[in-house]
Amino acid sequence: MTRLAWGSASDPGRVRPDNQDSVFTSDSLFAVADGMGGHQAGEVASQLAITSLREAVDEPTTDAFVRAVQLANDQVVASATSDPDLAGMGTTLCAMGVVQVDGQDRLAIVNVGDSRVYLLKEDVLEQVTDDHSLVATLERQGRLTPAEAAVHPQRNIITRALGIDARVMVDSWEVLPVAGDRYVLCSDGLSNEVDESRIAATLRKLADPDDAARELVRLANEGGGRDNISVVIVDVLDDEGTSHGPGATPEYGRVLSAVSGETRAMGTTGTADPAAAPRRFRRGTKPPKPPKPEGSRRVTWRAVVFLAAVLAVLGIGFAAITYYGRSTYYIGFSDEAVVVYRGKPGGVLWIQPEAVERTQLTRQTVPVATVAEIDKGKVEPTLEDAHKYLANLQDQLRTTQSTTTTSVSGAVTTSTAAGN
Repeated sequence: MTRLAWGSASDPGRVRPDNQDSVFTSDSLFAVADGMGGHQAGEVASQLAITSLREAVDEPTTDAFVRAVQLANDQVVASATSDPDLAGMGTTLCAMGVVQVDGQDRLAIVNVGDSRVYLLKEDVLEQVTDDHSLVATLERQGRLTPAEAAVHPQRNIITRALGIDARVMVDSWEVLPVAGDRYVLCSDGLSNEVDESRIAATLRKLADPDDAARELVRLANEGGGRDNISVVIVDVLDDEGTSHGPGATPEYGRVLSAVSGETRAMGTTGTADPAAAPRRFRRGTKPPKPPKPEGSRRVTWRAVVFLAAVLAVLGIGFAAITYYGRSTYYIGFSDEAVVVYRGKPGGVLWIQPEAVERTQLTRQTVPVATVAEIDKGKVEPTLEDAHKYLANLQDQLRTTQSTTTTSVSGAVTTSTAAGN
């Protein structure tokens, strides 16, 4: 049997007058919501999201958790729409709960926004969830380094939250509970003020989850406390109630019996953050009305420019081929007659030559030296050049005929003279 222990702490920080974060812990559900909006609207949004979430989870499955997040989103949207004082409010939400998969217990994790879930496993801290924020998107695209993202002036702009759209995309994971693993759910009031190495050191140093949560809040205030700070820590224990972490002591906190898994597996369902941020709004301000649900992917301006350039090149190529295929002329034979065609001999792709003039010249009358050339198709750039070529053939023909007539006449004269 495996058991869970947990602790939590929340604080308004050193700058904000009130705490718009909401935290919830129970035997099977843990959640952190970071509200945003007008005066106290963020607090309403975060509390409403968590209340709706815990009331909507009707069965221990990951799908039920995802549906519950959607129902929580519906409640926040409905309240923001019906009450002018709450218009524009929203909230992030990250939650973890015990679910059943094939008869075994799993930890289901759901996330919307930039509140985070971390896992400390074998003294190594990793971020389980993906931030739905402008800076995180740019970092995943390789346009910002982690160091640049940490100090970026727009790091408080998020791209996904509850209460903004009628439908919300929910990231979800299923994790096997393994004794010794320690999970941290937190608002960005912690992650923006305390770096991950210090978070990990605190988690390794303090075994009691309540003590660790309070210490992380203290460190965030020490780092500036510019936002509300909320932390929930969940430990996976063994049969004896031990976490196996450094400095761990037997049996502490509240515990929950669960089925132990032999190995840990992590996978993602749902949809990852779009390559481009479809909507952005700042914490503490009313977000603009979104033009489309987040589920629809947007094409970035770079992609549009690239596509336009490709289409332009293809268009120019098509126009050049069409112009060449329809503006070139050539002289060829048709039923032994010499004909002027518009086009290219044999056609260019889909463009077939078109006969535009049929001359009186024939295969038998053109100079013998030009027959092969005309058979192949004598190409000329313009119709005028084609006429010049034909005129030259006719001149050659007249010259040949004149020479033949003179020769014949001379032979007759000579013959007559001999007879005299």
